[in-house]
Amino acid sequence: MPIAGQPGNDDRPFGSPMEEHDMQTTRSKEVAEEYLRLGGKRLAKIDDNIVKIRHWEDDTPEAEAFWQKYIEPLDDKRRVEVETHLPTINDR
Repeated sequence: MPIAGQPGNDDRPFGSPMEEHDMQTTRSKEVAEEYLRLGGKRLAKIDDNIVKIRHWEDDTPEAEAFWQKYIEPLDDKRRVEVETHLPTINDR
């Protein structure tokens, strides 16, 4: 696998919009995984590409604090990117 910015199968320059999107997606997944690791219970409801969160069970205090500090303040686009990495109500 080529290193970003070096020639190879993917010769986009470092910092290209596609690479930045990939990095953001990875970061969004990491944030969602940390929330879940801390005991987060929120579930995503995805219908016709509209993402909503369902919250029937209480989060652990650590997960709730993490949500309030790192996820809640995100702009809508970034928050949806995180939320799509949560388990869905269909996974129950």
